[in-house]
Amino acid sequence: MPPKIKVTKENILSAAVELVRECGAEALNARALAKKLGSSTQPIFSNYTSMEELKQEVIKSAEGIYKNYLNADMEKGEYPPYKASGMSYIRFAGEQQELFKLLFMRDRTDEQIPDSFDGINPIIEIIQRNTGLDRKAAELLHLEMWSCVHGIAVMTATGFLKLDTVTVSQMLTDIYSGLKGEKAK
Repeated sequence: MPPKIKVTKENILSAAVELVRECGAEALNARALAKKLGSSTQPIFSNYTSMEELKQEVIKSAEGIYKNYLNADMEKGEYPPYKASGMSYIRFAGEQQELFKLLFMRDRTDEQIPDSFDGINPIIEIIQRNTGLDRKAAELLHLEMWSCVHGIAVMTATGFLKLDTVTVSQMLTDIYSGLKGEKAK
């Protein structure tokens, strides 16, 4: 009798992320994941108490992938740091459509959403340094800027819009300059 293949927690998570990447978050279920793993559903439920627990791990993994995009683009130095964060967000939306949708386009009705900018203090501080704006004005500029960047990213992730990097860069410069100019008045 051939030895049983051991399916590890890491194998399961990796396959789950790939399944979402290929087919979208709606496709993540025990049966589809077991098929992708070439096993029964038993290893999934031996390693995770529920599919919801696994889905939360997939979200954390997708967040890590996004942070790698962000860090790589900010470290490249091709754009100023704040612009690099927007360019990275849009690039992630174009290259990892389903992971982008999972992270930034899912229903958050029942989630606890932070109501402050505490998690993005470094970004707000960059804006303050670059513009001379006070904290409240810098937070508003970021919210306005992020709304525009998110719109471009959503249109990119859904295939509605296909823009080259030069055009996206110019758009972000124009939007930022316009918003910054308005705040300076």
